[in-house]
Amino acid sequence: VNVWNQCASRLVGYSTAEVMGHSLVIEFITKDYQASVQSVLDRALEGMETANFEFPLITKDGARIEILLNATTRRNEHGKVIGVVGIGQDITARLTQEREYSKLIDNANAPIFGVDTQGRVNVWNKCARKLVGYALDEVMGQNLVSEFITKEYKDAVSAVLDKALKGQETANFEFPLITKHGVKIEVPLNATARR
Repeated sequence: VNVWNQCASRLVGYSTAEVMGHSLVIEFITKDYQASVQSVLDRALEGMETANFEFPLITKDGARIEILLNATTRRNEHGKVIGVVGIGQDITARLTQEREYSKLIDNANAPIFGVDTQGRVNVWNKCARKLVGYALDEVMGQNLVSEFITKEYKDAVSAVLDKALKGQETANFEFPLITKHGVKIEVPLNATARR
């Protein structure tokens, strides 16, 4: 470490004097991330920047915080590589909120599913699993419409999902889903975009 600003000091609890000349990777990164963080720093020293790399950092009081790092090559006035500039952001609270949100969705007493912009399932909560009979690993990444919607409703459900992805909500649209055992069940759909 040869640069340590006030924000880093406040975040991690170490003063500039306590970190200058010390190994960031060996002394402040958890063992399970030392190799990957070192790789990011090595790539930056070779001129290859890394954006949005997540890793844990240990604070002075022993707390683990999650950091989102952008690492770029540091050069002198002649263009010679002289180090790495790492700009980090504490994302601990955001990740905690995301985990709580996921837990809330998974434990809801209504079937909840989500799809990505390609229509592939990326959320399938416990109630959906129980109602339809498919386990998480059987649906994740599968196209919802082509795999689980009856033929006569494929176009209509696709249109509802496309509208949701464009920000237009749909409430109480009923359509049939096909269960794992081939039973057709009517499901009310409320579709909204996730941001």
